[in-house]
Amino acid sequence: MRQALLHNVIWFAVFLTVPGAMGLLGAYLLSQVRRFQMLFRAIYFIPYVVASVVNAAVWKMLLSPTSGIGHLLGIEQSWLGDPSTSLLSVNFVVDWHFWGFLAVIFLAAMQGVDPSLYDAAKVDGAGAWQQYRHITLPGIRPTMVFIVLMTVIWTLKAFDYIFIMTEGGPAGSSEVVATLMYKQAFNEYSAGYAAALGLSMTLVTAVILAVYQWMRKKGWEDA
Repeated sequence: MRQALLHNVIWFAVFLTVPGAMGLLGAYLLSQVRRFQMLFRAIYFIPYVVASVVNAAVWKMLLSPTSGIGHLLGIEQSWLGDPSTSLLSVNFVVDWHFWGFLAVIFLAAMQGVDPSLYDAAKVDGAGAWQQYRHITLPGIRPTMVFIVLMTVIWTLKAFDYIFIMTEGGPAGSSEVVATLMYKQAFNEYSAGYAAALGLSMTLVTAVILAVYQWMRKKGWEDA
């Protein structure tokens, strides 16, 4: 349980930073596009609308040491079969799946920022980075806080990609609480332990939601 929970924490740290940073960058680049922006939005969104089972199956073949991309390039590395890389390899696939979705969400938030603020900043001599740092990021702060909340929830229920690609292995190196709960319930037939794990995750989620609601009432996300 401790090992699985630690893997959830690692998953959260990577899942929050990598696709979040890519989403912010992608949204900024999209905001600079004046022609065919809707086309680029659709292209960004394609990985997210493809079923996770299909994505996981395709990437499992691509990361195969015998027939994947590494084999074609002469890199003999078992990304999913190595305990030191299995968790991060699956997380990489999930990051690829989600970053376009985050980019579109952040772009929608950026388009809601008052354009007059940018005009005033240009008059004051602010560069593109200064405008992004002092106008764009504060302007989309509520959306960013919401994404952090959703990332926590997505992390706690991470299951499909891990189960399809590694089943929590090898040697439990990619095991998270959700896969551990599944194995306890359906492989070990330990329904009581599995139910305790599920209830614990439910309580953790409830606490996180309560903290988020408290922060909203205090106006923290708009500060």
